[in-house]
Amino acid sequence: MIANDSNQGAGKRRLPTAIWTLGFVSLLMDISSEMIHSLLPVFLVTTLGASALVVGLIEGIAEATALIVKVFSGVLSDYWRKRKSLAVLGYALGALSKPLFAVAASVGMVFTARFVDRIGKGIRGAPRDALVADIAPIEMRGAAFGLRQSLDTVGAFVGPLLAIGLMLLWANNFRAVFWVAVIPGVLAVVLLVFGIREPERDAVTHPINPIRRENLRKLPRAYWWVVAIGAVFTLARFSEAFLVLRAAEGGLPLALVPLVLIGMNVVYSISAYPFGLLSDRIGHTRLLALGLAVLIGADIVLAYSNEWTWLWLGVSLWGLHMGITQGLLATMVANAAPADLRGTAFGFFNLASGVALLVASALAGLLWDQFGAPLTFIAGAMFSGIAMLAIVAREAARKQTCPPTSL
Repeated sequence: MIANDSNQGAGKRRLPTAIWTLGFVSLLMDISSEMIHSLLPVFLVTTLGASALVVGLIEGIAEATALIVKVFSGVLSDYWRKRKSLAVLGYALGALSKPLFAVAASVGMVFTARFVDRIGKGIRGAPRDALVADIAPIEMRGAAFGLRQSLDTVGAFVGPLLAIGLMLLWANNFRAVFWVAVIPGVLAVVLLVFGIREPERDAVTHPINPIRRENLRKLPRAYWWVVAIGAVFTLARFSEAFLVLRAAEGGLPLALVPLVLIGMNVVYSISAYPFGLLSDRIGHTRLLALGLAVLIGADIVLAYSNEWTWLWLGVSLWGLHMGITQGLLATMVANAAPADLRGTAFGFFNLASGVALLVASALAGLLWDQFGAPLTFIAGAMFSGIAMLAIVAREAARKQTCPPTSL
């Protein structure tokens, strides 16, 4: 069993081993999930006859559920002062949902499986992120979140790669691939149970209710700004299912459709850790603005054409945006929140993002069905522009009230 060695890591400028272990847990579960999710939009449309709007609603509701559930699991992890047990429960639900995809004979069954899977993700997300912040030395949090995100994203391209190989081997047998996805999901749960020991926390006689008014007041204005800007980011970046549909619309063979998520996640994985390290050394505002500029570029390219050259450029820019921003936003939440409310802080952050994702994915599906793919991506670019303006306005207001400093 791996103990928390954050103190030693802080002194040697080395990330604790437990951070690596959490990263490999995420990697295994993402292999399992992405073997299914990289094929799911096409499975829904070609096998079950779903429309783009239905795909958008399923993805939006599922992902929004995951993000909304995080607020409750985050609060509970602060209230119980335990994080690992909730993370185990969440990963176990994710593993148990995988066989449901393999036996699904209707859109309703797919929705049920996706719903259970995302509830599991919601339960594990905030406690796991809070656990990363608990374990990592404060001066290495950006690197810790970047590493976990990078390993998570390795799984997100290994999964689709396996899906492609199995689809070619088994003549586009979706259900057989979905059954294989059960294996890495189970391995992720086993590694978490036996590979992580939660750090000791100070004992309290009476648990503190994190969502009482006086406790929520401890969350500073800087934290609520991160919540707001994260929600606008989510509006700008709707479900990645629409990247898959854009590729299929361009004539990519069914067995090769997962290449879209592989390409995106290769770039995401390569960039997440370096940008996590960079966020420990420079101001966060600059990186947020860079991430938005890259996302605007991705949307414009994907709106312009679904020809393969443009498609791969757009998908690569999308992955680079994710690598720049996702670990950064998690680091900003961890830095802004008091230690005893860290799980709650991640929970509320994801609640706001969940509501935004539901709206974004439903709107994207509606625009796609009514006006086509280009307007869907143009709308994403417009929301990115709104987020950019909000960042610029906040930075201008900060400079008026504070002496000039490096960003």
